[in-house]
Amino acid sequence: MQILATDRSLLDWTGDTLAIGIFEGQTELTGELAQLNEQLAGTIQELIAVEEFEGKSGTTAVTRLMGNSSLRKLILVGLGKSDKFKLENYQNTAATVVRLAKKDHSLAISFPIQGSPDAVAQTMTEGILLALHQDNRFKSEPEEKEIKLETIDLLGLNGQDAAIKRAEIVASGVILARELVNAPANEVTPLTMAATAEAIASEYGLSLEILEQEDCEQFEQGMGAFLGVAKASDIPPKFIHLTYKPTETPKRKVAIVGKSLTFDSGGLNLKVSGSGIETMKMDMGGGAATLGAAKAIAQLKPNVEVHFICAATENMISGRAMHPGDILKAANGKTIEVNNTDAEGRLTLADALIYAEKLGLDAIVDLATLTGACIIALGDQIAGLWSTDDDLANQIKTAAELAGEKFWQMPLEEPYFDGMKSAIADMKNTGPRAGGSITAALFLKQFIKDTPWVHLDIAGPVWTDKPNGVNNVGATGFPVRTLVNWILNS
Repeated sequence: MQILATDRSLLDWTGDTLAIGIFEGQTELTGELAQLNEQLAGTIQELIAVEEFEGKSGTTAVTRLMGNSSLRKLILVGLGKSDKFKLENYQNTAATVVRLAKKDHSLAISFPIQGSPDAVAQTMTEGILLALHQDNRFKSEPEEKEIKLETIDLLGLNGQDAAIKRAEIVASGVILARELVNAPANEVTPLTMAATAEAIASEYGLSLEILEQEDCEQFEQGMGAFLGVAKASDIPPKFIHLTYKPTETPKRKVAIVGKSLTFDSGGLNLKVSGSGIETMKMDMGGGAATLGAAKAIAQLKPNVEVHFICAATENMISGRAMHPGDILKAANGKTIEVNNTDAEGRLTLADALIYAEKLGLDAIVDLATLTGACIIALGDQIAGLWSTDDDLANQIKTAAELAGEKFWQMPLEEPYFDGMKSAIADMKNTGPRAGGSITAALFLKQFIKDTPWVHLDIAGPVWTDKPNGVNNVGATGFPVRTLVNWILNS
């Protein structure tokens, strides 16, 4: 499939399907739209009347065109009120259109352009590619029919070829993250995550270091928190450090650290039936997004040095499993009383954050499917954000707005950490039930000294059970686009 930016008008485009975006309250046809209506013998005006189409956001009206028309199908799509239309609406509306036209061979999309044509072309292309992505790898007979679209013309966006190419690269990173999360735990393991990192490094010229268990034991005072989680699994842990370095002296050096639990049984605090244990293949959503961002950044080549870190393991049950009540020592010497083996992600991240800060960075972002409490607080479409640095937090929020991915900044309420104090160690790994996503962030903060840091709790948005915007059922690839935008704009 080819997506093209073109200056062809509504009046002279020919092909299977033409999609036209109309703002709410602007269904009175003028200009080229009125001329096209005349060419089509009043079909557009009739469609508006019959379907009572008002241009409300997300609404559509579709008709087949008969006779001698050079078009076969017409789609009207509502854009909502023009003064409330944002960049993210372009991607969601483009996604709506391509789902209606995926059985056609050619499609043209004509939306009124508000803001930067470059940004509009990129976000529309991302919306198209992500909406059309199908992951049928594990089906013997895919239920969804093959997509027939061969060409998609973006009318009125001539000259935005670079933006389309950039969107294709970003979408490839999102799709990698989706497919890692979608895959079951017998397909994606610490070994295959390391192999994925190796493939990215080989194809795009990144450097890669993989710390084996013995390497982790020897780092500083030993990665006891990470290895405490890992020791029950029969599959060895892999501490993945993938590095992109620009050819010039970098403007900044940053790290993205993703929680990479390829399966989370809960450990000896076993997740029981009904707790969602069958979905715990997605507990490496942070690591998947980290590798997806690496794939995109390696191709986009910004002048920023980026370290991608994944402490990959499983949280399993065996005679070697850590017990509730055990005390683990992180690589910085801090001790942790494990009062819940199902709060394992923060243990792996603790050592990963210590490792990252040793690299001498300007900023660290970690992302994790960390707490159910964050889903309770913000629902399944908004991720939580905590930060020690307002400027860095604002950078992430700006990047997220460009991506159409939603975050809400939450407080690092220091007194809440009192609930995590231990009588026999420096801290416990969980606190009281109340404010659970906040106390989880406060736990991670103990392993950052001076580097500006953002923690993203992405437990809700990494998965969807129904189509939503650019996302189909399953893994969403959240928040690869935010991470890429942040790096590009650093």
